[in-house]
Amino acid sequence: MRHPTHILVVNGVKVRQPVFVLGAPHSGADLLARALKRSPGFHLTMGRAPVARVVYAFARKPSIARSGGAPRVLRDVLAEAWQVMPGACGECAAPCREAGGIIGAGPCALEQIGAGTLARFGDASPDLLYSAPVLLQAFPDARFVQLIRDGRDVVADMLADPAAMAWFKPHMLAEDTEFPNPFLGVNAAAHRDRWKAMATAGKSALRWRAAIRLSAVLRKELPPEQLLTVRYEDLHRSPAEAIDTVSAFLDTKISTIALYGTSAPKVGAWRRRLTPDDLKIVEKVAREELKRLGYQR
Repeated sequence: MRHPTHILVVNGVKVRQPVFVLGAPHSGADLLARALKRSPGFHLTMGRAPVARVVYAFARKPSIARSGGAPRVLRDVLAEAWQVMPGACGECAAPCREAGGIIGAGPCALEQIGAGTLARFGDASPDLLYSAPVLLQAFPDARFVQLIRDGRDVVADMLADPAAMAWFKPHMLAEDTEFPNPFLGVNAAAHRDRWKAMATAGKSALRWRAAIRLSAVLRKELPPEQLLTVRYEDLHRSPAEAIDTVSAFLDTKISTIALYGTSAPKVGAWRRRLTPDDLKIVEKVAREELKRLGYQR
């Protein structure tokens, strides 16, 4: 097991075994983050602006993530995001505030500091998956929970999400784009024109496929005590059992109540949401990964 080479102190608490939730877009990371965020002793952030800027810089320019200063940069912005003080939650993105049930100025974890119960920190920012290697360098004792979901359901949700669709504008693959580009799922510059002409369902499938491949690499490289893979389908159908698994992995009691009553996307909704043409291209692009994961025969 990797051991920290430094001690980071935030809010007077030593940051040990921080938790990072990873996954392709719309894979359920936000649902699990909700449960973690509402669990006693946890302070988990999602999409704080300084963190998002760094995460997307790393995602779109992998060479930046490989630079020697990348771990320190990411550690610093997370340390700032984890600071708990009056009004701090006003800087959080709406999904983070909603996940924490924040009404008014917040903040979400001030009472835990006063009671001396704050013990764990974490982050579940969108597209954090692409920063996983840097997170591991910044926090060698980190714990990762990655969500896997049927790519067809992922694409159906992405197609209905304006924020996800914004990444597919032609200029996103500019002349200075680095390849391979896992963020967009494009392996070589020679594929640039083909990507630009591809239907958005195909582009979404490429993003899911690339994320699944990154997740597979993590499973090979990290020991089981540092990485847990959770199927969205299990989290949706058997939330109590899935959360028990997460609780055992993190050695912390995670709230299951937060998962109930949420409008979580249905399993298998792609059957009515994807057009025949969209389904055809998704299954063509992601056939290997869908079959390997048992989503398609």
